[in-house]
Amino acid sequence: MATSALLPFGDGSDRVRADQWHLGFLRTAEAHQLSQGEGIVVAVPDTGVEAHPDLEKNLLPGMDVIPGGSGDGRRDANSHGTGMAGLIASHGRGGNRGALGVAPKSKVLPIFDTPANGLGKPDDLAASIEYATAQHADVISISAASTPTPRLKSAIESALEANIVVVAAVGNMPSETSISYPASEQGVIAVGGSDRQGNKAEFSIEGTDVDILAPAVDIYTTSLAGRYRRSTGTSDATAIVAGAAALIRSKYPDLPAQEVAHRLTATAVDKGPPGRDDQYGYGVIDLVAALTADVPPLGFESSDVTPPASAEAAPDKDGDSSSTARGLATLGVLVAAGGGYLFWRRRRRADDPPPRVSR
Repeated sequence: MATSALLPFGDGSDRVRADQWHLGFLRTAEAHQLSQGEGIVVAVPDTGVEAHPDLEKNLLPGMDVIPGGSGDGRRDANSHGTGMAGLIASHGRGGNRGALGVAPKSKVLPIFDTPANGLGKPDDLAASIEYATAQHADVISISAASTPTPRLKSAIESALEANIVVVAAVGNMPSETSISYPASEQGVIAVGGSDRQGNKAEFSIEGTDVDILAPAVDIYTTSLAGRYRRSTGTSDATAIVAGAAALIRSKYPDLPAQEVAHRLTATAVDKGPPGRDDQYGYGVIDLVAALTADVPPLGFESSDVTPPASAEAAPDKDGDSSSTARGLATLGVLVAAGGGYLFWRRRRRADDPPPRVSR
């Protein structure tokens, strides 16, 4: 679901934060004054998660659902799972050293369900989701594209019924040609990718099930052996949205999962044609608005309440990348929440003037 490259400079901990352009774009410093994901567990079914120095304090013991792991999900021979977990919950190394996640005080529940070659099986993903549900995870972040086997469909439905926010990737062209499962499932937040300017990334799959977009190009995150990777794909966008869901669940602990999804989509910055469209869904994620806007519950319509304006893209640093990543034939990135909900207000245009919002 992504292309990636291992960065060549030392351990990179003194440089990587400046390269994480998506943090400025998302205004994470402002968002972290409101919530850092305290008390929230995000399940990451993937290639396992290595205990990277920037992440290890937030890494719980998990589970292997296939042979070849360490037994607790904390082994990764691919780097994909470690990268996704880092985008969600990296805590860095103090000051501005090391990678920082969107929800740096949340916990990651690692689940090893995909071998190092990146080719997993749908029912292994199903077993991961069943385990995450049994462990009472608050969010499940699935950066994989799969096929809807009966067991996988049942696992997703059970997770949603258990009040878990399920987030999944829509997939990347040309490896996928239509929105992947479980992103296409009703109730799952289907995440596409945006570029540094907040425009839809060319590779991000389009379709009627797209819910929201998040940064997905040149995303710097944790990798193997204490190093870092730069990757591009909807996998990264999914992990970012999963981190956003963790921030919301921490700040609003009594909010049901579908209301968390509603808050994300209702406060997104509308791009493309006015209203929901197949390229952007309901728009590009706005962390600060999602944490501060007065969002009426589902089923109520309003055009009077509008969240804060979204962030501008932050300055960035370029680097080279190579095409080594998780080429999942049966799995894909997942940030889930809902496609069939009523939305409470007119979609806000990206060029609207900044409105005032009660905090």
